[in-house]
Amino acid sequence: MRVSDADRDAALARLRDGFADGRLTHETFSYRVDEVLRARADHELRKLVADLPTSRRLRAAALATCRRVIHATDRWLRGWPPVLTLPAGAQRRFTIGREPDCDMTLTEETVSRWHASLERATAGGWLLADLGSTNGTRLNGWRVTSPIPVRPGDMVSFGAATFVLSERPG
Repeated sequence: MRVSDADRDAALARLRDGFADGRLTHETFSYRVDEVLRARADHELRKLVADLPTSRRLRAAALATCRRVIHATDRWLRGWPPVLTLPAGAQRRFTIGREPDCDMTLTEETVSRWHASLERATAGGWLLADLGSTNGTRLNGWRVTSPIPVRPGDMVSFGAATFVLSERPG
């Protein structure tokens, strides 16, 4: 079936949303936009946006994000999260999870057995890393996908357990 201008506009909108969401690199986005403009058949357009979420999935993702924000705001309004004091001394690695062998054991059921770690960075600070947890580790609301520097005042979440980092016991 031949492509209409409305079909092209819809495909371009999905590409634009995918690029804005970080699902496409700039190079991939540019290539696909060119291909959409050249497409003559409906199946060519479908192939260019097949790996991007549909508007229904986007709405579901947006709704989930709104729920997380409301939940975080609710927690904030009920009071500041407890303090997690950064380890002092020569300890190089600090583990967090439900496992009793962790340096910090949390009983929250959304926390994995070996959830996250804090490792001393060569520059003197600490790096937060997720250890393949089920419910994720977040730093100031952003999901941790690779080791990332942290500092006092940062908010860290291990599943649903949220803490504020401090150098001194709170």
